Amino acid sequence: MGVTIAIDCMGGDHGPVVTVPAALSFLRSRPAANVILVGQEEAIVPLLGAAQSEFGARLRLRPASQVVTMDDPPAIAMRNKKDSSMRVAVDLVKADEACAAVSAGNTGALMAISRFVLKTLPGIDRPAIASVLPSMTGHTYVLDLGANVDCSAEHLLQFGVMGSSLVAAIEHKERPSVGLLNIGEEAIKGNDVVKEAGELLRASGLNFYGNVEGNDIYEGTVDVVVCDGFVGNVALKTSEGLAQMFGAFLKQEFSRSPLSKLMALVAMPVLKRFKQRVDHRQYNGAPLLGLRGVVLKSHGSADVVAFANALARAADAASNRLIERISERMASMNEVNT
Repeated sequence: MGVTIAIDCMGGDHGPVVTVPAALSFLRSRPAANVILVGQEEAIVPLLGAAQSEFGARLRLRPASQVVTMDDPPAIAMRNKKDSSMRVAVDLVKADEACAAVSAGNTGALMAISRFVLKTLPGIDRPAIASVLPSMTGHTYVLDLGANVDCSAEHLLQFGVMGSSLVAAIEHKERPSVGLLNIGEEAIKGNDVVKEAGELLRASGLNFYGNVEGNDIYEGTVDVVVCDGFVGNVALKTSEGLAQMFGAFLKQEFSRSPLSKLMALVAMPVLKRFKQRVDHRQYNGAPLLGLRGVVLKSHGSADVVAFANALARAADAASNRLIERISERMASMNEVNT
């Protein structure tokens, strides 16, 4: 039986007009998969068309009367919106009716609800947000990207375990390389927390490369880059801003004169391939690692293509035993340390 994904259809900047078509696209690309559309029926049903007869039992609808807005404080979302589409989608994972939940909604609320409903795995103190960024060799997984601003050395070690398990599950690399983001490659560099984390990672049994710097993310030096949420979020937003600026500069230069426009036409095949390689939509879908269930956060502004990719990423994580891999790795480390 294929994986079943619970979708918070009401979350994100666009809601059902993106999430529902993305779900249908995902079902067409994954013949063995199933989805549960969670949200307000009056907003979802008109977008289905003939999909219910096309997919039959593979497509289900679970009503939810409330919506978590992008401005809702996490505590309010948890206490006052127990029938929100976000909460119901996570509840379905808890009840084993779904293998994973995907939402483009409020990140803080999704993390709080997921942690409250699913709890963390044994040996994991804090869940972390992981994402994938393009690199010269393919892509690099980075965590944490904002869930934990202040981290101890032990937290960074746990992030290394979770990130390594994620790559092993998704990329089928049994010993992915792990790097610790720092201001230099030397072991003496960094603050006390990072230095201690380096020592823990070296003794962990992970395939620890050592310290890496910001440029190593895009050079593809390692498979996984570990950092605290403050640094990771700054790095992510800086990268997004740089990509947008670079794209705007290219557009300006190719529009500068009739000759430039002609050159743009000649270069169009190359530009399209370049755009495809750096298209953030193909990397959409950040797992909330460390929970007793698979939950993915899609970018709030995701379009149909991006959200469908997040669903595919969730299906891959669930079908490749992501949770079990993290649990097994943490258990083996605890046995060594006792």
